[in-house]
Amino acid sequence: MQRSLLKALLASSALAATVGLAQAEPVLNRIASFPVASNLPADAAADTETSSEIVTVSQDGNTLVYSDSPAGGIGMVDITDPKAPKAGGFIDLSGEPTSVAIAGPDVLVGVNTSESFTNPSGRLAVIDVAEKKEIASCDLGGQPDSVAVSKDGRFAAVAIENERDEDLNDGALPQMPAGYVTIFNLTDGAPDCASMKTVELTGLSDIGGDDPEPEFVDFNGANEIVVTLQENNALAIIDAATGKVTDHFSAGTVDLKNIDTEDNGEIALTGSQEARKREPDAVQWIDDDRFITANEGDYEGGSRSFTVWNKDGTVLYESGPSFEYELVRAGHYPDKRSDAKGIEPEGLEVATFDGTTYAFVLSERGSAVGVYKVGEGDPELTQILPSGIAPEGAIAIPSRNLFVTANEADLVEDGGARSHVMIYERAEGTPAYPTIVSEDQNGTPLGWGALSGLAGDPQDASKLYSVSDSFYKNQPRIFTIDASSTPAKITGSVTVTENGEPMKKLDLEGVTADGEGGFWLASEGNPDKEIPHRILHVNGDGAVQEVVDLPKELTDQSTRFGAEGITMAGDTLWIAIQREWKDDPKGEVKLLAYKPAAKEWSAVRYPLDKADKGWVGLSEIAAHDGALYIIERDNQIGEAAREKKLYKVSLDGLTPAPLGGDLPLVEKTEVHDFLPDLEAYNGFVVDKIEGFTFAADGTAYAVTDNDGVDDSSGETFFFKVNLGASAM
Repeated sequence: MQRSLLKALLASSALAATVGLAQAEPVLNRIASFPVASNLPADAAADTETSSEIVTVSQDGNTLVYSDSPAGGIGMVDITDPKAPKAGGFIDLSGEPTSVAIAGPDVLVGVNTSESFTNPSGRLAVIDVAEKKEIASCDLGGQPDSVAVSKDGRFAAVAIENERDEDLNDGALPQMPAGYVTIFNLTDGAPDCASMKTVELTGLSDIGGDDPEPEFVDFNGANEIVVTLQENNALAIIDAATGKVTDHFSAGTVDLKNIDTEDNGEIALTGSQEARKREPDAVQWIDDDRFITANEGDYEGGSRSFTVWNKDGTVLYESGPSFEYELVRAGHYPDKRSDAKGIEPEGLEVATFDGTTYAFVLSERGSAVGVYKVGEGDPELTQILPSGIAPEGAIAIPSRNLFVTANEADLVEDGGARSHVMIYERAEGTPAYPTIVSEDQNGTPLGWGALSGLAGDPQDASKLYSVSDSFYKNQPRIFTIDASSTPAKITGSVTVTENGEPMKKLDLEGVTADGEGGFWLASEGNPDKEIPHRILHVNGDGAVQEVVDLPKELTDQSTRFGAEGITMAGDTLWIAIQREWKDDPKGEVKLLAYKPAAKEWSAVRYPLDKADKGWVGLSEIAAHDGALYIIERDNQIGEAAREKKLYKVSLDGLTPAPLGGDLPLVEKTEVHDFLPDLEAYNGFVVDKIEGFTFAADGTAYAVTDNDGVDDSSGETFFFKVNLGASAM
């Protein structure tokens, strides 16, 4: 499906949804992504680590400015055309920028220049946005974290964290020197260094009271500053004009129930954490009396939640695990963080669009944004937005109906996704994301992720099946999908069991219905981990009926790149092997054929396209109308991705040969390029498109594997595939 066609379908869906509803509320959809490595100087190595952490926007709304800690400066992005962002340049600041805030024509940057934890230092740099140069600097006397500017432009505040050494005494508080807040008078955006007021925060908390570590500051319209003391689990209110603390209180605790508390390869919402300290990170005023905190945690807590407060310390709303539940439903739950702080809500933005105020809650570990209406009652979730890897900062631009996230993680060293700034537009329509969600079971969300295969139900055109791979090693599952809804819904699951227990040493990569209510599954082996190469026959409840190990003459030549898909054509199962094994000619892989009734193995060879970079292999196989359809993909991501294609191999005259001899080489025909489909979601191109099938009515579907939200954006794309008459 070409990008234009996908967008046309989305538009038509939006039109259908709004017939008779002329006042339908606009929604946010991602319209562009900008890899911040594009701002590297021409003489810099392409693999130089970069990051976008905190982001702000110029007065005219046309230039984004983000802090880039590893690169030691700030980057700019021209969003005059927000659908086509352009590199705006990079400014070296000879230190570690920690935060940015627009002040009139300038941007104020907190720059950490500390020699050590015990000798912290920093400055407030003033950058002329138009001229792209530093024009002034104020000494801060310590290590800055957050920077904020008052709504009337009179004041700037800087949280001086003077963070602790987490390797010293297991990170225990206190660790001097103590942190504090500084306040500057501004004139036309420029701070008067001589006006700096230092606000001491010692003695406000029962936790490390001698060592306050202020994390985040924000102004309301009355020029009151709210500051989070994350490690101290406290909050304080400061009058900007006088520099006096007018109130302070503990951030308190939350009792969390029905959450996943173990990093063990399964999503089990059965645990609890009692009296969990909130330890808020970001904070934003909603109005002059209320503010919201993102309770990431750091020292002894983290409640996976966000909280709405009155400025007198009264809790007006506590989300508990509800935000985390939404990410479980959307496939964005990071199981590897279960024993820590779960989804870790860290960043926040509050803004008013057309008279309605929204809070944008950023999950660092879930790599997603929850959009909530924050009126007089409890916050109301309106959308979940996909947001690259590890969103750290965000800025809303209501005058242009735009919202922007800055995503911190740069995985260039591991060949992964780069740090991105992502841009969303608010307009009439329907949400393009999520594309697939789960329904609740027994009162809690059904956990899922890492969808690695896809199969149609032989009778019901609305029903599909998928499996999760070895990321969920203790929870091998077959999922049932209702493809008729938008987004598609995971309506149930069964666990693959042997002798009544979840089967071990599986890496499920393919599924096909057996026509009798059960399934055949392909499990990719890995000799290094003693995981066998095998296929399984299970009944409709997931109980193993038969285990078929691949023949020894095959596995003696195997590598860890084994079975990636399985399908049934007549009386024959076809299994796609991902990459060359030791006995394969370079550039050729095996398609294995197995007849369950006769227990006979045979095979053919399949010619791979040549990789521009990395490798190319197979990731799915599906039989339909006298042909095999095979996904061939590279292992590249983002701008480096080149090969995400669907090929067709006719079964007419295709005779697999017995193992051990020469195998016939099949001919393939390209029928679809998935790159436009993946590009149409306006993020970076994901590498793993791993599921493809035909429904009972011939409709084609595809799905991507989100790697269990581990070094991944967590985004799963499930979509119909328009093959056209010639491809069928």
